[in-house]
Amino acid sequence: MIPLFFTVINNSMNIKETLFLFSVLSKNAVFKTKRWYQSMVSGKNRLTKDKAYNASKSNHFIPMMEEDRYGDRSDAFDKIIAQTHKHFWDPNDSKYINYDIDFAMDSQYLVNPRIFCLELQVPSIAEKLTEQQKIKLANESFGWVLSQILHGEQGALSLSASLCHILKDPGAQEYAANQTREEARHVQAFTKYIEKRWGKPYKVGDTLGRVLDNIVSSDVVYKKIVGMQLLVEGLAMGAFSMAHADTNDPLLKRLLQLVMSDEAFHHKFGKIWADRTVPQLNNNEHKEVEDWAESLFLELIFNLANPREKKDIFASVGLDWEWVLKETQKHFDLYETVREEMKRPNNIFRVLVKTLLNAHIITKRTKRTYANFVNMRELKDEGDEFKPAEEIAELGMKHLAKVNDKAA
Repeated sequence: MIPLFFTVINNSMNIKETLFLFSVLSKNAVFKTKRWYQSMVSGKNRLTKDKAYNASKSNHFIPMMEEDRYGDRSDAFDKIIAQTHKHFWDPNDSKYINYDIDFAMDSQYLVNPRIFCLELQVPSIAEKLTEQQKIKLANESFGWVLSQILHGEQGALSLSASLCHILKDPGAQEYAANQTREEARHVQAFTKYIEKRWGKPYKVGDTLGRVLDNIVSSDVVYKKIVGMQLLVEGLAMGAFSMAHADTNDPLLKRLLQLVMSDEAFHHKFGKIWADRTVPQLNNNEHKEVEDWAESLFLELIFNLANPREKKDIFASVGLDWEWVLKETQKHFDLYETVREEMKRPNNIFRVLVKTLLNAHIITKRTKRTYANFVNMRELKDEGDEFKPAEEIAELGMKHLAKVNDKAA
C-alpha cells in the first residue's frame, strides 16, 4: 500500500509540474508573439521624421525593453539636460520662494485691470460697480486666469509623463522625465499661490479643458509636441510675461521668475522638434500640421477668455454674465480689440503666433488667418528672440544661482 501511495503522489506532482511548465511555455509564446507584433509597429508614429522622436504605442511597453535601444541615444537634448541643476528650485522651500508674503486683495489690484479685465473698460459695466467691486472683479478675473494656467501646467505634467512613457530615444526620454518633474513643481507652486490669494482654483474653462484633453489624450507624437511645447507653452510664456510686467504682488513676480527659468528650456524642446521635423514634411504632412495648429489657434483666441467661461466671477459682484457679454460685444469690435492688444510684445497670442512662425509651421497658405490679428512681417523681422521672457528667466536664474550657491 505504501509504495502505491507514493507512486500516486509522484504522478500527481508530475502532472502539476507538467501543467505549470506548459502554462509558462504558453505565456512565453504569447509574450514572444506580442514582442514581434509590438516591435513591428513601434517607432512608426505618424509624421515622425527624426528617430530621436520614434515612439512606441501608448499601450505597448515591450519595445521599450529592446536591448539595442539603450545605446541608441541622440545627443540633441544633452545640453538642455545638463543644465537642469542650474534652474532647480523647490516650491516648498522658503529659501526659493516665501509664500508668507501677504497682499491686500480687498483694496489693491493684483494686476493691471486694463490688461487682465477688459470688461472694466466698458462704461456700462464699470458704472454698476463700486471701487471695491471693481477690485474684486479684476482680482477674481486674474484668479481665473491663473487657475487656467494651473490646469495648463497639469496638462504639461501629464503630457510630459506620457512622452516619457513612449519615446524610445533614451535622451528624449530623459528630457521628458526632467520636464515632468519640473511641471510637477509648477503645479505645486501655482496651487500654493492660488490657495494663498483665493483659497482654491477655479474649474477649468470649457475651451482650455477641451484643448488640453485633445492634446494630452492623443497618441500622435506631433500633436503632443506641437500642441503642448509650441502652442500651450507659447501661450504660457506670453501670459507669464504680461503678468510679470503688470503685477503689484512681489510674491507673484518671484513665482513667475522661477517658473520662467524652467519654461525657457521646455520651449527649446519644441524648437528642436520643429527644426528636425518640419523641413522634412511633404506637402500633405505639412498641411496636416499647419491646419491643426490653425484650428487650435482660432478656437483659443475667440473663446479662451470669453465671458461665458467666467460666469461665476461676474456673479460674485452681482453681474449677469449674459448681460456682460452683450455689453462687451456692443462696446468692443472683437477683431480690432485683439489686433490692438496683440501689438504688445508680450501679448499671449502674439507670442503664440511668433512661436508657430519661427517653427515654420505657418506658410503663405494660412498666414492670412494670423494676419487678421498681427503684423506678420513685423513678427518675422523680430527673429527667434522673445526678450521679455528671456529677461524674466534671467532674473529667475540669477536668484537661483545665489540660493543654490549658498546651499552648496
